[in-house]
Amino acid sequence: MKKLVIVESPTKAKTISKFLPDGYVVKASQGHIRDLPRSATEIPAKYKKHKWSSLGVNVEKDYDPIYVIPQEKKKILKELEGLLEKSDELILATDEDREGESISWHLKEVLKPKVPVKRMVFHEITKEAITEALKNPRKVDQNIVNAQETRRIIDRLFGYTLSPLLWKKIAVGLSAGRVQSVAVRLIVNREKERRLFKKSLYWDLLANFKTFEATLDQINDSKIATGTSFDESTGNLKEGSKAILIDEKKAEELKKRLEKSEYVVSDIKESVQARYPYGPFITSSLQIEANRKFGYSAKQTMQVAQKLYEAGLITYMRTDSYNLSSQAVSAIRKSVETRYGKEFVYESVRMFGKKKGAQEAHEAIRPAGTEMKSADELGLSGEQHKLYDLIWKRAMATQMKDASVKVVNLSIKTTSKGEEFIFKASGRRILFAGFLRAYVEGSDNPDESLDDSEKILPELKVGQILDLKSLEGKSHETKPPSRYTDATLVKKLEAEGIGRPSTYASIISTIVDRGYVFKKSNQLIPTFTAFAVTTLLEKYFSEYVDLNFTSEMEESLDKIETNEIEYLPYLRKFYEGSKGIAAMVEKNLGVIDAKEMCTVKLPGFKFDVRVGRYGAYIETDQKDDKGDSVKVSLDQNVMPADLNMENLAEIIEAKKKANMPLGKDPVSGLEVFMLVGRYGPYVKLGTEQKSRMTSIPPTIPLDSMDLKLALKLLELPKTLGVDKMGNEVKVGIGRFGPYILIDSKFRSIPKSYDFLNIELKEALEVFNRPKGIFRGRKRK
Repeated sequence: MKKLVIVESPTKAKTISKFLPDGYVVKASQGHIRDLPRSATEIPAKYKKHKWSSLGVNVEKDYDPIYVIPQEKKKILKELEGLLEKSDELILATDEDREGESISWHLKEVLKPKVPVKRMVFHEITKEAITEALKNPRKVDQNIVNAQETRRIIDRLFGYTLSPLLWKKIAVGLSAGRVQSVAVRLIVNREKERRLFKKSLYWDLLANFKTFEATLDQINDSKIATGTSFDESTGNLKEGSKAILIDEKKAEELKKRLEKSEYVVSDIKESVQARYPYGPFITSSLQIEANRKFGYSAKQTMQVAQKLYEAGLITYMRTDSYNLSSQAVSAIRKSVETRYGKEFVYESVRMFGKKKGAQEAHEAIRPAGTEMKSADELGLSGEQHKLYDLIWKRAMATQMKDASVKVVNLSIKTTSKGEEFIFKASGRRILFAGFLRAYVEGSDNPDESLDDSEKILPELKVGQILDLKSLEGKSHETKPPSRYTDATLVKKLEAEGIGRPSTYASIISTIVDRGYVFKKSNQLIPTFTAFAVTTLLEKYFSEYVDLNFTSEMEESLDKIETNEIEYLPYLRKFYEGSKGIAAMVEKNLGVIDAKEMCTVKLPGFKFDVRVGRYGAYIETDQKDDKGDSVKVSLDQNVMPADLNMENLAEIIEAKKKANMPLGKDPVSGLEVFMLVGRYGPYVKLGTEQKSRMTSIPPTIPLDSMDLKLALKLLELPKTLGVDKMGNEVKVGIGRFGPYILIDSKFRSIPKSYDFLNIELKEALEVFNRPKGIFRGRKRK
């Protein structure tokens, strides 16, 4: 008796095959076997006469989707059909989330099996899990399928209804996405906040004693102004604030006044605080922590996690549940006792709070099985080692005791001219490391982190006179709101209930791929096109880019899955009627002023930025030889919050230089040019389309560009030598800056290194040392 098991990927198929008895054939569908049409050419001829066919959804009759089998899937389908003919049973073993349920449903609909069909679900690929899943099959859950298909249809209707409007009013080729447009709006609004931000300068006074430092905290009864004391929109102290603002002059005056004063310990407050471990990883927290620690994008994290899951090393990585099975908890507690000692095992089983809307039948992300082997014991390397190690450590921490930390807050008093000055210092000592022995948020090495986190103050008594070594005035500048990173955007989307664990990575990669956002130093920065699209959507379709609309839709999909509401009335409400998206687009089509929407006004900037067919540009007040306004194109990577007249002057100068050669290459005799393209300035050898060219990084001022510097850039990428393994060590520069390349692996070169003159020894140092290790290096 033969049984056909279908999974999504070849790797998963290979792993599952090891745990199945004879008679089972495992094959991969390689994702969805069919989908909505991707283009007009994929729409079957019988539908093309209907107006709605361009949507791929029959909005005139029950929102029936047009599903087609892409050309690249036909060979796979034929193979599956052939295997099914020889089988007595079909087992659908796709992932346990909505997407996986949908894939199983599509397979069943397309294959039309005449043999019994079973749905097999599991959250880890181990012998025990697969054996248990085989014993407890179920049917394809139509409610879960309805929820996923509703999401798919709404996303199609949203994008295919709004995108043509963007083509007409802003630029051809733009697209709108139900969740992506909200994410872009968040990033654009943060950039606007940065643009409006007014920086403030303030000083404080640092007292250096024999073994510790203390900072001036208050004068008499008034607190000293700190960063939080200022209004970000004005740069002044917040209205009603009684904080004392210390400037450079005041800091110097106080320094002179207090250098000879007597410093007395006026108060010591000690407390013992408990620190509790975080819950096990769910999709969002894994993406956040991998981004913080390793700089991984959400997409990269999920790709590595997928490989670990399919290899049977971790549980399913798309989950929003903190639940751990009893077998897993038992195995983790046993591992903690073996590795760290019985004194580190928590007294009872730790349980973690439920997340609203989480599917509790799922588990959190943890090492698969019950052996709980470490990354080293499994022989992992590279990205898989890093991510598995992170998951393993977090899992261990969940069943470990609290950390106990002694905190000391110290007050030191001095007086001068009838005024009382209070300096503050704080210290902490780890009394018992507890879970911190295994896992520390944001740190790769728990042992080093424990040392770094301790700040030991000397044993002091109230009334004790201290020996002042020096006083030092220190200046501080308030910082604008931080741009989103993959980590902080995922955190925001999760907090607002936007999207689901399986969608975060695709949301970010989509908005980057579509040119709405670009990345620089891990920051997500909006383009001017993103500004224009967000302005249009906020003004005319505010309901659809509102955070509440998106989160409420996620709740509705959850209710469709649990059969609390029906999907068809929900689809009709979204698309039809006077408030439906179709009517809203029709209503606003003739009202929207294209020129207005394509104009981006930046506070504090003399000119407007316009978004045109070929990107963003500025129409200056300068005139060319014909009397027309000089237009300056902006490259894709200009940061809207940072654009000012100085930047503009540099761009204009670069444009002027671009028309004149810097000189001739002495080797080839060809002219060398500095040009400015869509992704910024670059140097080019000769005039041929495929001529050698190299990007100019932001660290090199354009006005310093000359022939000698240009020729050095054009040497890149170049080989510096070989490493111990005989691999070539190359230095180059790409879209994201200078890099070292060894054996197809890249490592960015820190700004503290002169990449044009970097030597082999330094390049190997850059490549081999952990990220974040470089501090205080000087450029040559």
